[in-house]
Amino acid sequence: MSALRRIQFDTPCRIQLEHSDEFLCAHVELADNIPIGPGDRVRVHGAPISIGFGERCSIERIATVERASTIERWWTKFAGHFEMTELYEVSFSDRSI
Repeated sequence: MSALRRIQFDTPCRIQLEHSDEFLCAHVELADNIPIGPGDRVRVHGAPISIGFGERCSIERIATVERASTIERWWTKFAGHFEMTELYEVSFSDRSI
């Protein structure tokens, strides 16, 4: 892993989609269970996918994984701690704080 530059590579992936009254989801599984870390990027190639209500599908595509540099990985972890504190300020009650 490089301290200053990103490394990228292509890998096969499977996209699983579902659009129903219970779920509206899309999941990407990379081949060989490649781990994704803080600051990494995954870009799936191909045309946009559209499915109708009540449908479920699984599609094979190619994805480009771009690994974060050591510095970017460290920064993402560091900044994530501060962004998480914003969640503490959210209230789901009907009264004001």
